[in-house]
Amino acid sequence: MSVLIIAEAGVNHNGSLKLAKRMALAAKEAGADVVKYQTAVPELVVSRFAPKAEYQKQQTGDGESQLDMIRRLHFGFEEHRELKAYCDSIGIQYLSAAFDLPSVAFLTGLDLPFFKVPSGEITNLPYLEAVAAVQKPVILSTGMSTLPEIEDALAALEEGGCPKVTLLHCNTEYPTPYEDANLLAMLDLAEQFGVEVGLSDHTAGWECDVAAVALGAAVIEKHFTLDKAMEGPDHKASLDVEELRAMVASVRRTEAALGTGKKAVSASEAKNKPVARKSIVAARAIQKGEAFTAENLTTKRPGGGVSPMRWHEVLGLAAKRDFEEDEPIEL
Repeated sequence: MSVLIIAEAGVNHNGSLKLAKRMALAAKEAGADVVKYQTAVPELVVSRFAPKAEYQKQQTGDGESQLDMIRRLHFGFEEHRELKAYCDSIGIQYLSAAFDLPSVAFLTGLDLPFFKVPSGEITNLPYLEAVAAVQKPVILSTGMSTLPEIEDALAALEEGGCPKVTLLHCNTEYPTPYEDANLLAMLDLAEQFGVEVGLSDHTAGWECDVAAVALGAAVIEKHFTLDKAMEGPDHKASLDVEELRAMVASVRRTEAALGTGKKAVSASEAKNKPVARKSIVAARAIQKGEAFTAENLTTKRPGGGVSPMRWHEVLGLAAKRDFEEDEPIEL
């Protein structure tokens, strides 16, 4: 099964449905499997007293509240319905992360193949129970989470009827410093919980995504934008479209390179064996009946003759015919 690549549009459309559709097409053309947005009723997600995160202040200033920013950046349900229809029409899977119970109910009505639970909801039990009740597979991001918190979230989902959970290792800083990416924690999640794992990556580049695939990631989620210079909280921590295309290509090449895990001669290299390997050949002219010795034999390319691994077996045998210098011997 191929690695699932989720191109995270998030709120990088800046509240423009036109831009959101352009992002869906760009994700499709870049080779992503899924384009993902965010669905929220802002007043049900953020209180009027909630401050912005530091990275949000750095990118959008401190002149508006977090609630006002989210109001400005999120679509209503009908716009999401139109966005899903557009994604269906161009052949890319629409996905959105719900941030409140009405959004869970709305997305349930769109009959998506799975739910995506963002890191911030991992300790939101009523939300987790609502998602579990849909009885669809869940991809759960684990940014900012401890192992006990993840264990509790998994228990809530599984007890509620969720048939399968994939855990995404994640660091919820935008962008994530490479020294905090901690990719090996993904393997810890797999070992601790016995589930498929992946990476929701917020580093500036895509090296971590390639490395995660090499480590066994089943899912890669990565933010992208049409223009890193646009105003908004997440643009500078996102790939541009060409970078997304390069990331997808790198992931697919890495995935192909992993192979079967069984050491064997590949079809592409088999033809080179006689060119690269050696045979036992005459180091000088050898007459019929002469004994083979370390002085009149040597090993040279091409292969295909008597293998040098039989060297000690050959020494002392009598030549059955004359051999010219460099001629492969015959026994």
